[in-house]
This record gives sequence, structure tokens and C-alpha cells, in this order.
Amino acid sequence: MKSAALLALSLSLLLVACGEKPAAAPPAATVPLAVGIVRYAELGFHPEREAPATVLGKNEARLAAESSARIVTIAVDSGDAVKAGQVLVRLDARDAELALARAEAGLAQSAARQAQAAAQTARARSLKEKNFISAEALTLRETELTAAQADVQSARANRDSARRGVDKCTITAPFSGIVRARAAQVGELAAPGTPLLTLADTSDLQVVAQVQARDADGLTAAAKVEFAAAGQIHALSLLRISGAISREARTVEARYHVTGGPAPAPGTEGRLVWRDPRPHIPADYILRRNGRYGVFVLDGGKASFRELPQAQEGRPASADFPPEARIVTRGRHALQDGMSVSLDAAKPDTK
Repeated sequence: MKSAALLALSLSLLLVACGEKPAAAPPAATVPLAVGIVRYAELGFHPEREAPATVLGKNEARLAAESSARIVTIAVDSGDAVKAGQVLVRLDARDAELALARAEAGLAQSAARQAQAAAQTARARSLKEKNFISAEALTLRETELTAAQADVQSARANRDSARRGVDKCTITAPFSGIVRARAAQVGELAAPGTPLLTLADTSDLQVVAQVQARDADGLTAAAKVEFAAAGQIHALSLLRISGAISREARTVEARYHVTGGPAPAPGTEGRLVWRDPRPHIPADYILRRNGRYGVFVLDGGKASFRELPQAQEGRPASADFPPEARIVTRGRHALQDGMSVSLDAAKPDTK
């Protein structure tokens, strides 16, 4: 052995002396990194999602006075159930009733003048047929009759308007529901447009939730969606999910009907709960490489980094991988894209 080493050294020195470089030693072979894998079908899970939700009526009206008058009676209070057409508030109608009386008197006067003009016109036509009056005189009478008829129409409109003023002094329920809030008191002066009562519709209750835009697709495809409130779970059926995204909160509105039992009372707050139908990769297995989040997938004998565009740090992420995709689990932190790997005997392929 020593003789062979001395011989090799002598040859190297001889080559250097002759101006030639010795051949470089062949590079050591790279040892593939041993990794463990799990099929995506076994690793992926379906996370439970939730969003704040409230039970609301299809209609919620803030009832206000249409005219200025003092409040005489408020027949309901907060929490009372009412039926459509039920009287809720009465205003002092005396001024409106006086205006109606004046309008009715004006209509009677106009009607009397119209009757007089009609009689005079009929007489003028009879006299014209006998040539006792001129055509101009008949035209004058007909013109007076037309003006009297117009006065009657105007007086009738005034009467109807005054009658509407009386009707406005009585506020009735536009639909069956529950009084959510009472903002007025007896004796106060009601101003036009100022809400007196808030009435929530109970004929068509809906569960309304604000859902993160990134969860909208999963919610649409969810097999079961429930409303959890006050320790109870209510089954839901989808009405619609809005296609518009709130600019401030980046949420979309989802509306549901309560099925399989009575709906909670309007205003009930709870959580919309569903399970995302898309399989997700647990957050522990998501890595960051070159500013991108993803996982390593075994592709042949190499580790291939697959980016997950929707992934966020510390959160599970959905992935559109086939069920048989082999996700690197053990040894993943030491990997770079394209590295050669081998299966760790302690973590065999579960395919």
C-alpha cells in the first residue's frame, strides 16, 4: 500500500514538472434526503367554518308620521306582536278634520254652481233653436258650464286630499310583525319623517350572515349549513349568496331560511356554521419558499414545491391535488424545490 502511494505521488510530481495538472478527483455523489410522505386523501381534512349571523324579517319598517300633529295614543310597546292593518299610533286629527269640512263645503258650492250653469246652458240651447238668442250667447253659457265642471273636479280633489290628511293621523301596521323599538311618547309633536316605531316582519324570517369572500365558494357547496344560537342548532336552506363584496369588510351577504322547526325570534344573534367541502392541508405542513407558501409533493425521485396561492401563515389552505398526490411530511423543512429525495423506511409510502 505504501509503495503504491509513493508511486502515485512520484507520478504526480513528474507531471507537475512536465507542466501538466493532475486530473481532478471525481465529485462525491449527492446522497438523496430521506423523507416521509402521506397521501393527500389521508392528510387533507374539512375545516369547520363559521360567520356571525342574525335573524331578520324580510321587511323591517321604521314607521313615521306623514304630517305634523301631536301624538294622542300609542297602542303598542316594544316586543308586542301586531297584525297587518292594526292601529298602532293615533295623532290629533282635529286640524285635519276641519280642513276636510272646509273642503267638503267648497265641493258643495262648486257642485251647486255647476248645476246652475248646466240649467242655464240647457235653456240657452232651447232658445237658440228658436233663434231667440245669438250663437255667441250660447257659447258663453257653454263656457261657463265647462268652467263650473272644472271647479267641481278641483274641489273634489281638495276634498280627497283633506280626507287623506285625516287618514294620515292614524298609523297602522303595513304587515304582521313584532315591534322592535318605540321611539315616541304620547303628547309629543310628531314631525314628518321622524320614526315613531320600528316594526320587524315575522311572516318571512331569514338568517342573514356576513361571510368572508374567500369562504363564499365553500359555503355555496357545503352539504349542510346550520344556525347556532342560544344553545340551539337550526337547520337552514340557502336563499341566496350575494355576488357583491363589501369594500370595507371584504365580506358577502348570505341569506337562509330556517327549516325543520320554528324560526328564532327576529333579532336573534348567533353563528352560521358549516364544514368546508374542499379538503385542506393542515397549517403545520405549509412551508414558505422564496416568499411563496406551499407544500412539497414527491414527483418521481424529487421534491416538487407546489404553491398554494390562497395560503396564509398559520392557517390551513385548500389545495386542488388529486387524492393520490404524495405530500412530504417528514424532512420537509430541509427541502428545496427539485431536490433528490428517497423514502424514509421509518415513514413508508402509504399509497
